[in-house]
This record gives sequence, C-alpha cells and structure tokens, in this order.
Amino acid sequence: MSHLSKHTSPAHVAVIGGGVAGATAALHLAERGVRVSLIEKSDGLVNGPPICHLHAGGNLYREISQQQSIESVRLYRHTLNVRPTIIAVPHSDGGQPEELLPRLTVVADSYRELVEQNEANRVLGDPEDYYRVYEKSELLALKQQVQPKCPITFDEWMIPFAKRVDLGQLKFPVVMVNEFGWSVFRLAATATLAFDQIPHCDVQLNTRLISASHDGQQWRLTCKDNQDNVSQLKADYLVNACGYETGKLDDQAGFKRKRLVEFKAAYVTHWPQCEEQWPEVIFHGPRGTSKGMAQLTPYADNVFQLHGMTEEITLFKNGLVGSSTTSSQPQLPFELQRKMDTGWLEDISERRSARAIEHVAQFIPGYQTATPMGKPLYGAQQIPGDDATLRAADVTFEANGYARLEVVKGSSALEAARKLVQHWQLDDGDTASIEALHPVSLSLTADAIENQAIVLAEQRGYPSALAKVVGINNQKT
Repeated sequence: MSHLSKHTSPAHVAVIGGGVAGATAALHLAERGVRVSLIEKSDGLVNGPPICHLHAGGNLYREISQQQSIESVRLYRHTLNVRPTIIAVPHSDGGQPEELLPRLTVVADSYRELVEQNEANRVLGDPEDYYRVYEKSELLALKQQVQPKCPITFDEWMIPFAKRVDLGQLKFPVVMVNEFGWSVFRLAATATLAFDQIPHCDVQLNTRLISASHDGQQWRLTCKDNQDNVSQLKADYLVNACGYETGKLDDQAGFKRKRLVEFKAAYVTHWPQCEEQWPEVIFHGPRGTSKGMAQLTPYADNVFQLHGMTEEITLFKNGLVGSSTTSSQPQLPFELQRKMDTGWLEDISERRSARAIEHVAQFIPGYQTATPMGKPLYGAQQIPGDDATLRAADVTFEANGYARLEVVKGSSALEAARKLVQHWQLDDGDTASIEALHPVSLSLTADAIENQAIVLAEQRGYPSALAKVVGINNQKT
C-alpha cells in the first residue's frame, strides 16, 4: 500500500459500469492513488457478456494488439486457463488454412520482440513455440497415442482432437497456437477482492445513474439504489463504461455517438463421456450462416462452453441494432431486451443449447452425447461506429473530462485504462511495470481468487466448473 500513499491524487473519477472495462479502469486508477467511485447497476462486478478467450495477438480479431493482451495476462495472471487453442478450417468454409499463417508469423515476431524487451512478457510460452501447424499425416499418427494425465506439449494437447474429430471434414494444415482461456468469474473475483483492500475506491452495487450534468467545473451525478434511495455525487471526471447501454449515458451527458449493439449467447454443456483434457477448438465458418464458426471451450469437470455463429445459436435474428438520429442508444427488439432484463425461458435455453451441441457434433461426432447444463451465458455487446466487423476498441474522449470505454474485447480494457491516466494526466508520468502499479491486485493468491470465483458463479446460477482453474496452471508436479 506504500505505492498508493506516495501517489495519491486529488482528482475524483466516477466510473459508471462495473463490467470488465469499468472494473479494470477503476482498479487501475485506484491502485495509482486516484479517488474512484464505481457505480454498477447489478449486484456484482464483471457480470456481463461471456468472455472465454484471451485472443492474444488477435488471431481471431485482428484489431487487438499483442501488447494489450500481454499486459492483461500480467495483471490478471490468475484468471487464465493455460491451454492452447486449435484453429481448423473445414471444407464448408471458403477460406484456406494457409491464410492464417502470415498473421501468426507477425504475432510470433511481435511476441518475440516483447520478450526481448522484458522477460516479464514471457507469458505465452517460448516465442519460438507460439504456434505449430499439423498436417493430416501427423494427426493420424497422434490418433494412435494415449494422452497423459497432465498434457503439456502441443502434441499431447492435440491427441483428443486427432482421435475424436472427423478429419475428413477439414482442410489442412490445422494450427495449434498458445491462445489461452479466460474465466469471467475469476476476473470478477479478482476485482471484488482487490477493491475490498483499496479504501479510496467506493464501489456502489445495485445502483443506477439517474442523471448526469456538468456545471462548468464538475460532473453532478444523481444515483438511485434498488431500495429507491437517491444520492448525489460530484466528480472531476466521468468514465462511461456502461457496456451495451453506453448510449444512455451519452444521451444524458449531451454527447452524440454512432454505435451498434449486438445480442449474443454462449451455451454451457456437459460431456460426461469425455476422458481427455481438450484444448479450445475453433472451426471456422461464414458468420451468420448455417455453417458459421463453431467454438468448443473446455472448463473443469467435463463442462464445455459452446459458440455457434449462426442465428439459431449464438447470433439472433434482428440481434444487431444501431443508434438513431435522436439517441445514441440502440434499441434491442422486445424479446431480446426481455432476456437481458428478466432472463431466458427454459424451453428456449434448452432448444438453443441442443442446437449448439449439434453444431459442434458435426465435427466431433462423439459430442452428440453431451447435454445442456443450465442457463446460457449471454449479453449485448456494443460496437463503436457503424462497422459491424469492428471487434476491438478502447477509449474515446469528449469535453469536460468525459470518456467512453467502448471495449468490445476484454484484452483491450487495461490499455484503455492506461489511456485515461495519460490523457487526463492523473499521475506524475510514472512508467513503472504493471506489477509495480498494481500491488494490491497482484498480492491476491490463486486459491483466494478461485474460491471467490466459485462463490460468484454459484450465486449467478452457473456451475462452479466455469470458475475453477484448468490447464497447465492447475497441474500438480
């Protein structure tokens, strides 16, 4: 805590929204000594859309920089499930596997440079082993092997894929890359535990912002909690981290902004017949069609999270909406907004989960025996501007100390927080390491974070498997 006392700032920043963007911004500011008020409408932090993948280097979303991902790993080191990801291109996809390789080479070279600059950046393994390509003959050879209990090498992680996937449906080569998993519940736990130790960050849960106006010197905010108690707040700076509702605060503050909002869902399933440890697997496909991308994300206890980029699974008809000339806030169709406000009808949840299982089973036939496991992970995701292909952004600034955190991917959140500090000159220009700037966050133990994450998952109605540590970082030697 000595770092905080030496750098205490007189500035007061109000952050509206406690998702991954808002919580990361508030945490970064508070650990640098800035007085922060964090206002979140729900009963917990990082309680928004599903996050399952680090997307290191942007191999799936090219707008994401390698630097952002590396810093996120260093800050949230106990939130990752360390296992590789397989990227496969089926015959049903119009692309070719070779098209992946130039990007992978650029990412590997960038990662190598970061490690050469600072050994602390070696968070994705050896740069020389960042990715590997596999021809069909190599997979047929691996098909004959038995996976060890604690897989470590790429070959060992590839064994279940080689055994269980219908290789006749794929183009070759197949790529394995050190893209790690990300537990949204351990992110929430990290933020929750860290804020408990930072006295000058006031976290107000179950609280909505009612109005926001600038009096020429400060922001005047009116809030209401779930007991209808009204409170007033003054702040020097206002950070809009309201996620898919960012447009509502833009309207209140008097700033216009074009944006899109997209409703999406992922599905929790149980595959008890699985006897191996899987990497994450992504089968490419044209988005929005019946052959859209299929994604299998492994968790503990044979629980898997599924995406299928079709309108019958992850995407929704009329689920992508834009802002209007009269409001910066896009309006979701009634049925999708109802899901956001009150949850899912059980039959719809079961039906879409079953479709997700079928979508994955077209490539992994044995997955047909999997079963739905509870409510989906769902949420609405904002996309700045009017380009629906944009999948990563960070921060934009307006007058009077107003900023938006329009973060589409979680790995952009820390970079956005650092830009707030720099743009508003909230510190003395200290260029210390991520570790030195976050003594509280990085004092948390893996066990404490996992235990808190399990509590949060169960409170939110999800299986504890989604909170548990899996992968190489949970293997005992």
